[in-house]
Amino acid sequence: MTVETKKETYLNYVNGAWVASTSGETKPSLNPANTKDVIGYVQMSTKEETDQAVAHAKVAQKAWKKLSGNDRGTFLYKAADVLESRLDEIAECMTREMGKTLPEAKGETARGIAILRYYAGEGLRKVGDVIPSTDSKALMFTSRVPLGVVGVITPWNFPVAIPIWKMAPALIYGNSIVIKPAQEAAITLAKVIECFEEAGFPAGVVNMVTGSGSVIGQALTDNPDVNGITFTGSNGVGKGIGQGCLARGAKYQLEMGGKNPVIVAADADIDLAVDSTISGAFRSTGQKCTATSRVIVEAAVYETFKEKLLAKTAEITVGDGLESGIWMGPSASESQLNTVLHYIEKGKEEGATLLAGGNRLTGEGYDNGFFVEPTIFENVTSDMTIAQEEIFGPVIALIQVNSLENALTIANDVEFGLSASIFTSNIQSMLSFVEDMEAGLVRINSESAGVELQAPFGGMKQSSSHSREQGEAAKEFFTSIKTVFVK
Repeated sequence: MTVETKKETYLNYVNGAWVASTSGETKPSLNPANTKDVIGYVQMSTKEETDQAVAHAKVAQKAWKKLSGNDRGTFLYKAADVLESRLDEIAECMTREMGKTLPEAKGETARGIAILRYYAGEGLRKVGDVIPSTDSKALMFTSRVPLGVVGVITPWNFPVAIPIWKMAPALIYGNSIVIKPAQEAAITLAKVIECFEEAGFPAGVVNMVTGSGSVIGQALTDNPDVNGITFTGSNGVGKGIGQGCLARGAKYQLEMGGKNPVIVAADADIDLAVDSTISGAFRSTGQKCTATSRVIVEAAVYETFKEKLLAKTAEITVGDGLESGIWMGPSASESQLNTVLHYIEKGKEEGATLLAGGNRLTGEGYDNGFFVEPTIFENVTSDMTIAQEEIFGPVIALIQVNSLENALTIANDVEFGLSASIFTSNIQSMLSFVEDMEAGLVRINSESAGVELQAPFGGMKQSSSHSREQGEAAKEFFTSIKTVFVK
């Protein structure tokens, strides 16, 4: 990339054009591995500009919904092809902007391509059912109709996959969208939006406005012409959005926090459990809503598991995700780094034993970035802060138990219920886990952090508003059912 590109100010995309904000205010997007590297500048837009984007989206949606599902799918296929042609460029931007390693960024971008193609195919799948009527001379059937304008509010940790898994179903089912990306990943999304522009989407169908959540997110929540909001982010913000939408009768979909457990049974494949725990907890620097946070281990294998976990953790290389051989990148921002360090100190204060890590990395290659060591605590009890609150960083809380029943009790002893996994070779243990674990995603002999695009995804308890994203389940949020009676 040229210096000029690095210093570019990325504009809003509204009604088919790139538009400068009237606020004149921008913020730099910095590489969390090297804050001297400025990727570009992001506009801090206004409520009025958000409302204008919504107004254009409302107009454009009227014609967009009239297209056949097949025709809308053609646009998604084109966007997938453009994104594929720019995979390396967008993945590199992602790594520079939010820190995950380049192989992970490439994998995420490839997933975005697959999601677009999956939902492009949805344009030719059924949208209703024929239902027998009590009147023998009547035809009764259901159809699905779009909501209208959908507000899309996305986080920084998956700056390609999460926006696309919200945008693609919204679009294929006939909605128009206004998306507000997280500031920390807005440039990556701008490049994704360029792919939609190149694919030829009609003006106003896809819109992007950047800025603070308190301004842009609130404007979307309050606007009477926004018929639904799909959000991924923190519980506090999500609940505020839900309350705002409820007050005016808009539909909302919230995917929020997790405190995801792994249970390691006495009969587990210990090497598999260790490898999967490390991958689930430390990849993406623990910045996944499905990341492994608590590891609950039966006493009979606790010491063996711990020894192998520490040995494997010691092998992790931390550094700039663009460099070869780096396994874990930085925290995505100084704020996120400070949050992780706060929880590490909280663990120490409350009596947990620090086994590994726990420090900010300094010295050559680290001083200009937000790097933290992969961290492991033991002697953690379920009432400790690090066992209850989402950290969103590379921190594992080890908890020793004497039975699987106790393990399940502790696994469920949090306000969240997003994902969970168990390692066992016992079928009855597997079935008990599937039945009793209070989580929207349960996995057997596999890490907690894993979502397939064709399957429903969402949480229980405080992890979600109980709707589901991805797969065919997405149509439940992005459409309404219309029942038709023909005499």
